[in-house]
Formats: sequence, structure tokens, C-alpha cells
Amino acid sequence: MHWLDSTFNELTLDQLYDLLKLRVDVFVVEQTCYYPELDNLDRHAQTRHIMAYKNEKLAAYLRVLPAGTTYSTNPAIGRVVIANDARGNGLGHQLMQRALSSCQRYFPQQTVKMSAQEHLETFYNTHGFVKCSSGYLEDGIPHISMIQET
Repeated sequence: MHWLDSTFNELTLDQLYDLLKLRVDVFVVEQTCYYPELDNLDRHAQTRHIMAYKNEKLAAYLRVLPAGTTYSTNPAIGRVVIANDARGNGLGHQLMQRALSSCQRYFPQQTVKMSAQEHLETFYNTHGFVKCSSGYLEDGIPHISMIQET
């Protein structure tokens, strides 16, 4: 597994294509969720793109956003996605560990929040996140807000 933690400007064109394709393949096509995938937050100077390549194919991705983008006072983890053929082997846990390490490095002493698909609450609990909102629909999919326990 080859891991990357990059800003937008550090991404190659191929890496950018790979992450956009994976996000569209899963969120738009597989989950039949039509939403504005390109939101300009990918290009924010402080956004971190965490990527895992296996055999030169993107297997996992997420982005870490600085405070002031998704949440006014908290950095956020979002667009968490595992390629269909890479699921079920713990890669999601590795991805979250990498994300939390990135948050500690680039956004020290800041509490991380996220908008999580509701059915993944237990998964995110294992990484120190707790539910902090009632359920809501985001792009037609049930979500909850979660915050990192400190």
C-alpha cells in the first residue's frame, strides 16, 4: 500500500483524476446520489487529500478540511471512500488513522468534526467520534454530525 497526504497543488493530474473518479463512482453512481461533487473545497490551500494506492490503483481516499470551511471552528473529515474491490479488509480503519494523524500534524489541538452517513456511526465510534446531532438528510442520504472525543 502506498499512502499520500497531499495538498491540491501537490497532486498530479493522474492522482486528481483518480480521486474524482473514485468519488463519483461510489457517491454518485453506486449510491445514486446526485450532488455537486466539485465544491471548490478540494482546492483550499490547507485541504489535505489522503490517498491509498494498491498496485497503482486508488483504493481509498478522504479529505481533511481546515476550520472555516465545513465548520466555522473545527477541521473536518469528509468524502471518506473505499473502492468497491478494496472493502472488507480493514482499509477504512487504516484510512481513518492516517486522517487523524494528518489532523494532529496540520491542525494541532483542534477538535475534528464530520458529517457521517448514519449507518457508519459504530465504525466512526471506534476512531473516537461521537454523535453530536440528530439525524438529517444530506443529498438524500441519512447523516449525523460527529465530533472527536477529547
